[in-house]
Amino acid sequence: MAATPKPGSVVHVEIHSTAPEKTQAFYERVFGWKFQAIPEMNYTTFDAPSPPGGGLQAAAEMGPMILNYLLSTDVAADLRKVQDAGGSVLVPKSEIPGMGWFAIFRDPTGLSSALYEAMKKAPAARAKPKKRSAKKARRSRK
Repeated sequence: MAATPKPGSVVHVEIHSTAPEKTQAFYERVFGWKFQAIPEMNYTTFDAPSPPGGGLQAAAEMGPMILNYLLSTDVAADLRKVQDAGGSVLVPKSEIPGMGWFAIFRDPTGLSSALYEAMKKAPAARAKPKKRSAKKARRSRK
């Protein structure tokens, strides 16, 4: 069983490519990575032989790069720490619908990384015991 990642751990690796199809074909052929397209998000996830997995997308404003996502328990608080330590916020805290939140920052040397905070899951409702019908209760007493 895999260990639960601690805050600050790399939990997702995102490849921003100028040619995502070529990038996917390369990593499938050379390393055997498995890819799964999510067309509604213009995104493709991948599983490498060992965690973490990640995603592949077309490079946008930030250009081609590999972006590591670091686990956070509070993206807003961690962004304040980034700024206090001389870093800058490139993308503020933003929601990933149904999953959590992310933000992208640049450290003082110019390297970009991202934060990821998982959405808190609601506690599962406890199943109520079934009540026996009055008829069944009478039968079992006989």
